[in-house]
Amino acid sequence: MSINYYNENAAEFHADTASVDMAALYEEFLLRLPVGAHIIDAGCGSGRDALAFLKAGFRVTAFDASPALVAIAQERLGTEKVKLATFDEFSISEPSDAIWACASLLHVPFVGLPHTFLHLAEQLKSKGLFYCSFKYGDDEVERGGRRFTNLTEARLADVIQNSDLAIQKTWITGDARPDRENEKWLNAILVKSEGKD
Repeated sequence: MSINYYNENAAEFHADTASVDMAALYEEFLLRLPVGAHIIDAGCGSGRDALAFLKAGFRVTAFDASPALVAIAQERLGTEKVKLATFDEFSISEPSDAIWACASLLHVPFVGLPHTFLHLAEQLKSKGLFYCSFKYGDDEVERGGRRFTNLTEARLADVIQNSDLAIQKTWITGDARPDRENEKWLNAILVKSEGKD
């Protein structure tokens, strides 16, 4: 359902999100990583964040489930190949240092999130970091052809309780897009247990 939305509205979505200032979130995440770390951009959309990470000197593997967004991201990233895959289909031969899932996992139904986190954690090195963000709340909603799973700190803890991930930090931010500052987001940095890669 959400994939169809992005296929049909890829250009509009790109225009709406491409210039959003993400500097504060980048800093919170990237300063915790070693120089030249390998980041998976999970649900990369039009490639905004992957491009920023590449420009900052990091190695990036990006993927998205929408063919239309993959095409836009591929054009933005140039020689970097963007993979077409769902969260549960994606895999990588060598575990990565970090996963960045910015406003992407929120489209996974709540009942499916535990398995999705389990699978993505398998793509991380021991002590690897996992950033994710969800609209703040404790329900699931459908709006304009997209499904959203909203999380609170407690719901996130429940979702990852049987995985190798633990919450390192959570914080709340307003939406960075103009005229949407009142929308609240749950941001989290998770860490994979030592010796689990």
